[in-house]
Amino acid sequence: MQKKKSYNLLVVIAFAALAFPMLKGFVKKDKNPHLTGLVINHANPDSLFKSEQWFSGEYQSLKDDYNNDHWAFKELFVRLNNQLYYDLFNQIRVNGFVSGKENYVFSEGYIFSAFGDDYIGRERIQSKLEKAKVVQDSLKRKGIDLLLVFAPGKGEYCVEQIADKYKHPVLHTNYADYTDISRKLNINVLDLYAWFNQLKSKTPYPLFPKFGHHWSFYGECLAVDTIIGHIEKLHHCDLPDMVWNNIEVVDTARSRDADVLKSMNLYKNPPQNMKLAYPEVLFEQDTAKNKTRVLTISDSYWYGPVYMGVGQNCFAGGQFWYYYNKIIPNPNPQERVEVWQLDLKQNIESNQVIMLLYSDGNLGAFANTFIEDAYEMYTNPAAYNARMEKTRQLKQFEKQIREQPVMLKKATKKSFDLQIPLDSAIKLDAMKLAGIKY
Repeated sequence: MQKKKSYNLLVVIAFAALAFPMLKGFVKKDKNPHLTGLVINHANPDSLFKSEQWFSGEYQSLKDDYNNDHWAFKELFVRLNNQLYYDLFNQIRVNGFVSGKENYVFSEGYIFSAFGDDYIGRERIQSKLEKAKVVQDSLKRKGIDLLLVFAPGKGEYCVEQIADKYKHPVLHTNYADYTDISRKLNINVLDLYAWFNQLKSKTPYPLFPKFGHHWSFYGECLAVDTIIGHIEKLHHCDLPDMVWNNIEVVDTARSRDADVLKSMNLYKNPPQNMKLAYPEVLFEQDTAKNKTRVLTISDSYWYGPVYMGVGQNCFAGGQFWYYYNKIIPNPNPQERVEVWQLDLKQNIESNQVIMLLYSDGNLGAFANTFIEDAYEMYTNPAAYNARMEKTRQLKQFEKQIREQPVMLKKATKKSFDLQIPLDSAIKLDAMKLAGIKY
């Protein structure tokens, strides 16, 4: 009898353990996991249920995906799992990021860039820059200046904190060839990469934070101030000044200075012991000066200046084209517009300066295809227009994938499984939707 009671008790305990997550899900008010960097599907298929989805099996797949994202302990278990890997194995559960010395975090791609492991070859760089020179000269005849800005990456700047297993003698880097060839072709260049290295032993505050991917807010302020001054000399204009009189120094990273830490989704964050500076930035409010419209085509390094308000306060409302794709601010509140949907010639020529700013980790795909598109548009407009029309359907499918969480999650998984960039995975899925073989 005692054995039977013990057995029944174990059954009850086991059933309660299995049922507890479901019961918790019923009573939990906020079922959305508060996790950074993960694609979460918030579209419950019940709200848009169609009978044909049931018989095709689509509904079941969508419901499984939704339930997996919203089960009661999703956030807790993700954080505990990430904490386990971080504490026991010093592993960061963020795709493409690794841990270095003294708790520094790095994008692995930027480590490869620092040591030339992503080198694309001098011929490809020469070809792109020769086209950039043609574009620069074509724009100059219209009174528009083209400026190439090479931004420092954390891998090269913080090379001392990189794990020893990545280090080896450097033979060639994309950065070295880009700067060398650009100057030989008389292309307008601002080399922030070299300038940051000159400041390294002089600056009173860190230019890169431990737990961030980009330059620190302080480094960002220095970079923006230098860019403003350089554009003034290049375009012979007077832009609104950027100033700060006070600097707050704290030991807890703010905003983008801890962007990777947020994406690590840990149960308990490691201690922060780096003094970081936060200038109280002000912009000169002079409408007579704020007339030089600057279009910035850049990687994620320009997001910080966007949040700072540089586009509105200094660049006459100039747009930011993120990876030559997403437009910030979005020109149409009714629909998210991407660059390929614009009249490229009209949009380029509505600016006085075109700035291409990329960090060293992205120099392998510098400016994405802007230089090639602009070159063809100015040298062979008929061929450019025909090519753009031919690829329009594929671009539309790529946009659809980026905007639908279910499709984006599948592309993200493919990117991880095949170890390819997310944009490449999105393109493969778009080709499949368009019926194009690859």
